[in-house]
Amino acid sequence: MKIALDPYMIRHLSLPELCRATAELGYDQIELSPRSDFLDWWVMPRATKERMAGFKAALREHGVGLATLQPMYRWASPFEDERQWAVRCWKKAIEVAVEMGCDTLISEFGRGASPERSVGERPGANTRELCEAAWFRSMDELLPIFEREGLTLSVEPHPEDWVEQLQPAADIVKNIGSKALKLSYIAPHTFYYGDDMAAMIREAAPVLAHVRVADTFNHKKSSQLRYIVNPPGSTQIRVHQHLDMGQGEIDWDLFFTTLAEVKFDGVLSACVFAWEERAEESSRFMRGEIQRYLDQYPRPSCPA
Repeated sequence: MKIALDPYMIRHLSLPELCRATAELGYDQIELSPRSDFLDWWVMPRATKERMAGFKAALREHGVGLATLQPMYRWASPFEDERQWAVRCWKKAIEVAVEMGCDTLISEFGRGASPERSVGERPGANTRELCEAAWFRSMDELLPIFEREGLTLSVEPHPEDWVEQLQPAADIVKNIGSKALKLSYIAPHTFYYGDDMAAMIREAAPVLAHVRVADTFNHKKSSQLRYIVNPPGSTQIRVHQHLDMGQGEIDWDLFFTTLAEVKFDGVLSACVFAWEERAEESSRFMRGEIQRYLDQYPRPSCPA
């Protein structure tokens, strides 16, 4: 298992400084979420040859690996020009991953069209069904490249996306049946995924390559008033958090027990976003808590 830090809270550091900080915080793997000087949101990768060379040198110097890269593009947009641009960006991101020696790329299902493009469009221009169809067209183009390059693409259902729950996401990944396509489980999205966390992890296990660890409140509790959202009844607003473990309502004993039960051995990352003013303290705490739970609930030994 690779235990990685998503360094989003310290993204102000340069890439070489990020490698040093990651090692000092107790991690030996980076999960590189979008940042403006490498893989930025929605646009062509900004990773120049010189920047990649410097990043690789710093990773070697500090004994840190690049566990995952996270491209974010609108590859499920029903607007074909947006979708084609996203696929073009994805192809460049794959080239970056190959150059960096990173074998796992993680992403969402694409969130459909850009909000700006959807405003003023005819009703029904950005439905879940059209987004799904667009995403499958993108997969037709991209999965052969992932397979040829020996890379893994791990996708996550996300609140607000055209697929939010874990079951349909797992079904899609399993039905495509590509060795290159896997599933991510994002702990702070649990209460959008469904009601039985252990059952969902077990269901995902055959295709589960990546999990993210952070806490959140259960937005469905207390008459849906865990978060006070105005006006009352605004149930379509997708509110969640990425907190330190113990600050929310995830049952971490159940989470890690079930990961051990299914013998999860992929990438596990700390992905707290809530505490930039105490980012180092949070990151150290998360590394210690993750290790404590892994030690408490070890994977069963494989028979000799």
